[in-house]
Amino acid sequence: MVDGMSTRFWGPVTSIIESCEKNYVYSPYIAEFFNTVSNIPCILLALIGLVNGLRQNFEKRFCVLEISTMIVAFGNILFHATLQRMQQQSDEIPMVWQLLLYIYILFSPDWHYRYTMPTFLFIYGCVFGMIHAWFHLGIGFKLHYIVLFLVCIPRMYKYYIYTEDGSAKGVAKLYAATLIIGSLCWVFDRVLCKEISGNWLSFNPQGHACWHFFIGFNSYFANTFLMFCRAQQRGWSPKIAHFFGILPYVKIKKKKKKPKTR
Repeated sequence: MVDGMSTRFWGPVTSIIESCEKNYVYSPYIAEFFNTVSNIPCILLALIGLVNGLRQNFEKRFCVLEISTMIVAFGNILFHATLQRMQQQSDEIPMVWQLLLYIYILFSPDWHYRYTMPTFLFIYGCVFGMIHAWFHLGIGFKLHYIVLFLVCIPRMYKYYIYTEDGSAKGVAKLYAATLIIGSLCWVFDRVLCKEISGNWLSFNPQGHACWHFFIGFNSYFANTFLMFCRAQQRGWSPKIAHFFGILPYVKIKKKKKKPKTR
């Protein structure tokens, strides 16, 4: 988009993708202000999920998942603050790594060989990272990401079908709703930028920033739902509770181990 300030700390734009937001309007140090700060809710929500997972001693995979969500958000902050090609990769490569982690969490309960799947996914992620860093994938990255995402959706739906708890199903519905709304915001920002912020409205509704906001909640709801399903598989009697009566989280009750008899 058209630059605002004449002084730009990060220099000319070298990234492939730009959103509808004008560059350097509010600060010479932040190229896209709203697209940058809109990642903050994602970080805070992931931090809440991480604290809950640690407090209740969930499996490490969920702590890693919450940390990966924060890494993706920080990478996105670097990208939109600078609009540099290298920082764009710090956003896109962790996005793929996070999806590979989702694939592991979704499919590992039915995987009979304990180390085969994580080893394959780790190698796959490393190889992709090197290829993307070297060849600067454009449309190839998007298609690759969509394929990985579509691999996860049927499995998520299967978990939804086999979940009988109404509150957990409600979290899954929030996941679907935020995904749809956020995706629409992204599409409108990309396809109808001039029409929305020029002819239809007298201001830019910041569709890409809205995408970040809704996807932040989307990740939180996805992680919460998967934690509930995993707790059910482990027999931990999970239930959905709410912070301040609003934000859902998983509360579990692990069975106490019987003392060994001599």
